[in-house]
Amino acid sequence: MVLVTMMLALFILSGCGSGEKETANDNEDVSKEDNEEVDDEEVQEDEPEEEAESEETNRAATGDFAELITYMEDKTEGTANVLYENKESQVHELDGVTVSLDAYTLVELNDFHTNFDIPFNDETDGGVIIAQYTVTNELDQDVYYMPTFYLSFTGADKAYNNYKELLPEEEQLPEKLSPSNDYTLKAGESVTGYYAYPFGKSHLQQALDVGTVAIEVPSAEAEKGDFGNPIGKDGKFTLSLNEAGAEKVAANEAFYKDKVTTDDMGEKKMLKEESDIGESEQLGDVTVTLEGYQITEFTPNEIEAPRFTDFNNGIVLLTAKFELDNKGSEPINLSSMSSKLIVNDGSQYILDQGMLLNYRYGDLIEAGESGEYLQIYTLDKEQYDKIWKDKPIELEFGPIRGEEAKDLSKGKTATFEL
Repeated sequence: MVLVTMMLALFILSGCGSGEKETANDNEDVSKEDNEEVDDEEVQEDEPEEEAESEETNRAATGDFAELITYMEDKTEGTANVLYENKESQVHELDGVTVSLDAYTLVELNDFHTNFDIPFNDETDGGVIIAQYTVTNELDQDVYYMPTFYLSFTGADKAYNNYKELLPEEEQLPEKLSPSNDYTLKAGESVTGYYAYPFGKSHLQQALDVGTVAIEVPSAEAEKGDFGNPIGKDGKFTLSLNEAGAEKVAANEAFYKDKVTTDDMGEKKMLKEESDIGESEQLGDVTVTLEGYQITEFTPNEIEAPRFTDFNNGIVLLTAKFELDNKGSEPINLSSMSSKLIVNDGSQYILDQGMLLNYRYGDLIEAGESGEYLQIYTLDKEQYDKIWKDKPIELEFGPIRGEEAKDLSKGKTATFEL
């Protein structure tokens, strides 16, 4: 309790973006069912400043972390060693606002001053991920963006956030987009800045063992001070921390982005895939189109295995991808819909597993818009191999639900044969 109090105090003193948010593990079990003119003299005086600004911009654009690492060593009196670096950008689109992870580096930081040990879990050896982000407003209006890029990994007992004492403040994204400017991103403006995620030695090893970490990408806001009017939807970036992690990230690109994939809950092996199906059914004012599905053999990792204790004979996952075209007058609530699989000639059924999807309360497809929707089911591998895979499988989708779980399709459902 003392440690938590100290960490909260540090968060308040350091300002927005330097704290750490504790999170709880999701331990639910998976059920089988359920610019002035100036004279020449003034120009000469300004040249050094302009040159410095140009150098800073160039460094940011190339994702060169060397100066930042040197600053961190000097500030903490520690010794840094680069373990891994990646300059392949990842982009998340937010309906006219673009968030990109331009590059990142994982640095081992050892023997630093005890003044810095709290965010490193009271250890004086550990590591830091330095990430470069760019937020661009492509709209013709100002928007508001709070850069809260929390990081986590499988088995982590907390979420990691920017620790402002490790990098020059003027370089940090949470200083460029902050309460002092109301998080304002002007029309056509692009802002680039850095984040520093600290890990104590033990937590660093846990992350390295997993090989990947995930970063939450929040949506933008259309109105100042009103963080209930989102632009776009939250997303995630996945970062590899070593070669094994890079291989895992590359392999996961083949799979639909259910929670099993995005949260790196284990290993998927493709058994069957059907794409470009394009079969549609009408449910009230919503056109439901089955785009495709994937059937995978799934082996959960050590951390996630306890959630699948009902499956002693192995696990098969079926993830279906839909396109929902909402021509109605009310939004569709993605977190409250359901579906089921009907197997074995109709004698058995398997309910969808919403806890294995990334939808949150407030994730909507607005009236007049369309969007992707996933459903996932967990199947007993032995029964799948012996019975279900050689027989027709029906997917019963619906009813369509809106806000407050309101039934928008009057109880009607759509059926697709897989």
